[in-house]
Amino acid sequence: GLAVVLVVARLRGVSLLARDGTWKPGLLAGVAFGIEFIFVYGGLMWTTASRAAVFRYTAPFFVAFGSHRFLGERQSRMQWGGLGLSFVGVAVAIGVPQPNVGLKVLLGDLSMIAAGSLWAATTLIIKASRLRDAPAEKGLSYQLAISIPILAVAALVSGETWPGVPPASSVVLLVYQAVWVIGATFLLWFGLIKTYSASKLSAFTFFTPLFGVAAGYFILNEPLTAAFGVAALLVAAGLYLV
Repeated sequence: GLAVVLVVARLRGVSLLARDGTWKPGLLAGVAFGIEFIFVYGGLMWTTASRAAVFRYTAPFFVAFGSHRFLGERQSRMQWGGLGLSFVGVAVAIGVPQPNVGLKVLLGDLSMIAAGSLWAATTLIIKASRLRDAPAEKGLSYQLAISIPILAVAALVSGETWPGVPPASSVVLLVYQAVWVIGATFLLWFGLIKTYSASKLSAFTFFTPLFGVAAGYFILNEPLTAAFGVAALLVAAGLYLV
């Protein structure tokens, strides 16, 4: 993923080595980013993909509170109500309660909430620091580069091993993550953060859990109820209020 971002920066003529006072917030954002994905991948060992998609996207609530506290952004009662309504829609989409939810699943859910809080932290760090004025490629490069040793240490501590040559499906998914998710959507996300309200922008990530639940149905054969349609309407209504 970092290699893809470096190529994009080179093609766009973006200098990543200019001294612009961003290394301190970049270091902090990178540490939060690395720990976030420890929680993400650890949590996915215990909870389902659909539940993970929902609980990780509690991030907009953390952003809303943080932007109110640190960025001076003010939300009206209608906007708070919109965030709440969208979250209700997400909860309906996942189906609450669910059978076979034990302690490990709940720990996985908590891991995803922790990941969501750290994702919100990186958003607020970028918005409140000089990273706001830096190219999106530079802000993302900080996070990717610093997360590499963090995740490497986590893999070593947890005893992960490389079992052999990965199958073609794994290679395809890795390329998808590196090129599309990191090289395209992550860069677009950080570019948007620099321009728009952090809390209002984060509200639109409520669409992602709906896509996640739908993908769980089509790819992982997870159950999909009629409540999904109602949930979509609740999320859309909540975003309208925001």
